[in-house]
Amino acid sequence: MTCNVGKTDRMIRFILAIAIAAAGLYFQSWWGLVALVPLLTGASLFCPIYKIFGLNTCSTKSVQ
Repeated sequence: MTCNVGKTDRMIRFILAIAIAAAGLYFQSWWGLVALVPLLTGASLFCPIYKIFGLNTCSTKSVQ
């Protein structure tokens, strides 16, 4: 897998994951598990949807 999630995109995904998880806990809903999607794609630096549409927010400098 090649990197297609950039640094800014990654931070947005982590913030979104925290917000979704917090809402899931607050409303006591299993929908909080949806937070795993942005969390895992941000952690792996790879988004399958970006690959399908040919998007890439990753610069060569942000690859670790």
